[in-house]
Amino acid sequence: MVKLVDTTDLKSVDPNPVVPVQVRPSAPTADTGDLMTSLQNPTHNQFQLLHSISSILTSTLNLKDTLSNIFSLLEDHIELKKGVLILRDSYTDEYYIEIGYGLTEKDRRKSIFKLLEILTTQVLDSNQVAIIDELKSGIYDVPFDDDEEMPGHSLTCLPIILGDEKIGTLSVVIPRTVDEIQDRLNLLSTVCLLIAQEIKLKKLLEMEKEALRRENVLLRDELKEKYNIHNMIGNSNAMHQVYESIIQVANSNATVLIRGESGTGKELVAHAIHYNSPRASKPFIKINCGAIPETLIESELFGYEKGAFTDAQESKMGKFEAANGGTIFLDEIGELTPQVQVKLLRVLQEKEVERVGGLKPIKINVRVVTATHRDLETELEAKRFREDLYYRLNVFPIFLPPLKERKTDTLLLAEHFLDKFSKENSKTITRISSLAIDLLTSYQWPGNVRELENCMERAVLVCRTDTIQATDLPATLQRSDTSSTVSGDLSYDELISNFERELIIDALKKTKGNKSRAADLLKTTQRIIGYKIQNLNIDYGKYKGRV
Repeated sequence: MVKLVDTTDLKSVDPNPVVPVQVRPSAPTADTGDLMTSLQNPTHNQFQLLHSISSILTSTLNLKDTLSNIFSLLEDHIELKKGVLILRDSYTDEYYIEIGYGLTEKDRRKSIFKLLEILTTQVLDSNQVAIIDELKSGIYDVPFDDDEEMPGHSLTCLPIILGDEKIGTLSVVIPRTVDEIQDRLNLLSTVCLLIAQEIKLKKLLEMEKEALRRENVLLRDELKEKYNIHNMIGNSNAMHQVYESIIQVANSNATVLIRGESGTGKELVAHAIHYNSPRASKPFIKINCGAIPETLIESELFGYEKGAFTDAQESKMGKFEAANGGTIFLDEIGELTPQVQVKLLRVLQEKEVERVGGLKPIKINVRVVTATHRDLETELEAKRFREDLYYRLNVFPIFLPPLKERKTDTLLLAEHFLDKFSKENSKTITRISSLAIDLLTSYQWPGNVRELENCMERAVLVCRTDTIQATDLPATLQRSDTSSTVSGDLSYDELISNFERELIIDALKKTKGNKSRAADLLKTTQRIIGYKIQNLNIDYGKYKGRV
């Protein structure tokens, strides 16, 4: 018969005090007490067995391998014939066999799982141990293939519960020895406790791993969207040529050399090439060759072996190995020393790297994108850059024009940065005044897009209205505009008139051509505004109904 064993039943079997076999740990910190309680009177062999089981559980996170080794130990210590771990799927609430130790193929084809499923439900609902005293053919439909060879054996099914979570059951076929049932049940309940903790830990690790995987996918999708060509700013003919070049080369494995002044956006183009290529899901590793000391650049790029130099306590992979399968972006390639240039040439030719202090070459599959602001042709003539490396890198050149050569993009970029920094600083700034626009478009921008970005960030921080005024821009822009204006033979009065004109036009734009509201905005009278409009030849009517 199927027997549910609780504390009373166990006492009737053995007069000595018995620890409850139910497993009810509430938290990992509380489990130590339960474990020590169950080991109050263990044999020396049980101590050794539990120590071995604990060692197995901490040796690997592979649950099936762990349980196979535990069942093997139980076979040696308590003559276990078969062992089955049944777990509950937390999403479907269905039961499944995680591992079946000692089950034959015939066992698996028979209805053993049906019986164990019934026992599992019964045991978890009651939180008690179920025992089938004798395994004989046909009795209680225990359909093991070799049950005739197991006289005097019982099937014991124990609950695995952690806190309020019903995890599953552990079922074992062991000899039915009355004198030892108490010790064996105590031992098995402790094993269930250890297994419950291991399963809980494994689930937590899997949940964390899945969360990291989803976050990684989300970040990659965001990067792919961020560096989509359609999100790049610029409508000038020069930038359209850059977009066309990116589209042409992205799907290939060709080495790309990005040329352009500092601050023109070479790194942005490198990102766009990678995230619009088949390698988008693989690593994108970037390294600034000019920012790393000459003595460290080789080990950074190619890695090093343990003991290669004094501080090499452990082996370390280089950037090329880290980028395997993806793209490596070498910025400021013109800063490399001749020695490193030779090694880089070998990497490009042989598709393999050799760590500093290493003897074995490592095969890699990396797409190389490089960038420089230097005139490499001049460097070639001066013998500072290897000619053979130059031709290896210059397979597909992309030239980024300086901002002064793409004047039509200046306002687009300024408005983009205005929106970006307004959101970052929780400000509501929606417009750039006409005079400020003139300053932005007339400036030469020696620092290119990076300088424009810094300029707009500063303007957003100092702006106190909803419009960027000329006075919000850095002094360098205003000095540049003043010098050009003075050289145009404008008098002081003419400069003042121009400034007044811009202020009134901005006010009329904001008030949709309403002179009274424009006067209030400028904190003056409608009569003075009317006089200035007439004197400065401002057609206020064209601003009516416009924002």
